[in-house]
Amino acid sequence: MAESPWSLTTGGVLLSVRLTPKGGRDAIEGIDHLSDGSAFVKARVRAAPAGGEANAALIALLAEAIGVPRRNIELVGGAAARLKRLRISGDGPTLTAALAKIASAR
Repeated sequence: MAESPWSLTTGGVLLSVRLTPKGGRDAIEGIDHLSDGSAFVKARVRAAPAGGEANAALIALLAEAIGVPRRNIELVGGAAARLKRLRISGDGPTLTAALAKIASAR
């Protein structure tokens, strides 16, 4: 079975995302894999990467898609990189089900 882009942690989920800023639209485009087999969720936002605008847009996009408040999503790695790591606080099984639903619907 292929690796998942999210993993359960105490109090929530860690999520790997590859973000395309200035992507023309805000969208989650499914799951993809790097050459080493690690998985990530593909996302794009209209915002430019300057001043953290793209990161803020990503957090807003994910919050709306999985139904959690923005304050429950924290960028924990990759602030200036395309590959990012986010911590989503909440009930882990509920969050993984929501992530699986939005990732497979694309």
